[in-house]
Amino acid sequence: MPAPFRIYNTLSRKVEDFQPLQPGKVGLYVCGMTVYADCHVGHARAMVTFDVFVRYLRYRGWEVNFVRNFTDVDDKIIQRANEAGIDAQAWADRFIENFHRDIDDLGLTRPDLEPRVSTSIDDILAMIGALVERGHAYPADGSVWFSVESFPSYGKLSGQKVDELRSPDADSGKRHPGDFALWKAAKPGEPRWESRWGPGRPGWHIECSAMANTALGETIDIHGGGLDLVFPHHENEIAQSECAHGGHTYVRYWMHNGMLNLGDKKMGKSLGNVVNIGDLLKEWPAECVRLYYLQNHYRSPLPYDENAIPDALAMLARLYEARESAEAMGGEEAAGAVIQSLGADAQKVHELGTTFVSRLHGAMDDDFNTAQALGNAFELARAINRFANHKKAKQRGGPVVKPALEGFAAFAKATGVLALGADAFQDEVKAKRLPAMGLTKAGVEAQIADRHAARQAKDWARADEIRGALEAQGIVVMDHADGSNWRVRLKDSRDE
Repeated sequence: MPAPFRIYNTLSRKVEDFQPLQPGKVGLYVCGMTVYADCHVGHARAMVTFDVFVRYLRYRGWEVNFVRNFTDVDDKIIQRANEAGIDAQAWADRFIENFHRDIDDLGLTRPDLEPRVSTSIDDILAMIGALVERGHAYPADGSVWFSVESFPSYGKLSGQKVDELRSPDADSGKRHPGDFALWKAAKPGEPRWESRWGPGRPGWHIECSAMANTALGETIDIHGGGLDLVFPHHENEIAQSECAHGGHTYVRYWMHNGMLNLGDKKMGKSLGNVVNIGDLLKEWPAECVRLYYLQNHYRSPLPYDENAIPDALAMLARLYEARESAEAMGGEEAAGAVIQSLGADAQKVHELGTTFVSRLHGAMDDDFNTAQALGNAFELARAINRFANHKKAKQRGGPVVKPALEGFAAFAKATGVLALGADAFQDEVKAKRLPAMGLTKAGVEAQIADRHAARQAKDWARADEIRGALEAQGIVVMDHADGSNWRVRLKDSRDE
């Protein structure tokens, strides 16, 4: 049986024990991108949050059916496409392709299903028809409106009051200011589909209700998305779905990630303060971007500034270096004998390593606390580094760190962090950071070769001069018996 877990439910406003509709299975629907522009780092927080959520549940034995949609019919898509003089669907397809490239580069697992509005029109029309027939929606001037007053529970997710509502949809034919469009009458220059109410296109909210129903059924286990979608989007989804399905519960657990903020503002394309994830990944390793998102609890706000990603890379490097140090330790004695002879630092490493997996599970099973899980990993890394300074650790410490290495392997499987070998990680750091620093790998290695030649000739002054020049460029040189290797110096803002 899969492991139980607890999750904060936005609907109940408390952490609850998760009880699936079907034993061992989780149906998860996540609101995806409106593809009128590229994915930015604010969007990617939700993408990484739910990717790791799915990854962890599967690691714990759950069978997850993960659905994330594309909104490829939308006012902004139409506007951008018209301005560019191309077909709106072609415009959307371009950014869907870019999105797939970005999430693949970020190391995310693709959903099991990725429905699109443009290919779900029949399902959308069927749901609108059911709402009209049940008296929850009404046609007017070629559009169809949802009647918020027809659903007494409207506002139960967000706390909004019907008598204070006013939807942003155009007012033509609306009976109540809070009523919202399910079907929008066709306008010149817009994509359109035929319906019993006339040509038009879907409103924003109906699409997810219809796609979730088709993919996962009338009632689904977990619905996710950003906190900014609670109202009006998710509130409207509840109203539409429960009215269309005779009052059946639409979603049992609502899961919302907090916003990524620049100062006191959230990041958004409409605000013009975006950093596209594709641009970020040209300069920074994917795992450090993942770690950046996971360092805070998913429901908390996440600050973003110029130090955010450099800090995350420095943090990630500390984990890799600790694991690498542990992997280099040898010895075949029983752990107890080594601990007894090597003292308190060895005992601490063995204790933290032995309990690491249970503590990982404890953090993640309690409302998906990645911040605590990362904290545990850094605690273990610090203990390994202290132990590594013991003069006999490298020769005899293998049995001491064995549980720690097993813990790091579980951490990698559960989160996607520490998933590379040490050399592969360093290769990606060099590939991403050297161009950003104005350097090339060939140029650095030429200087390393010159320094090696100077050392061979016992020209120590020249060797030291080259080392100093490399360090000034941000390159750390490490000498060993067989020669030298090098790494990019990683410095976070806390070193200032």
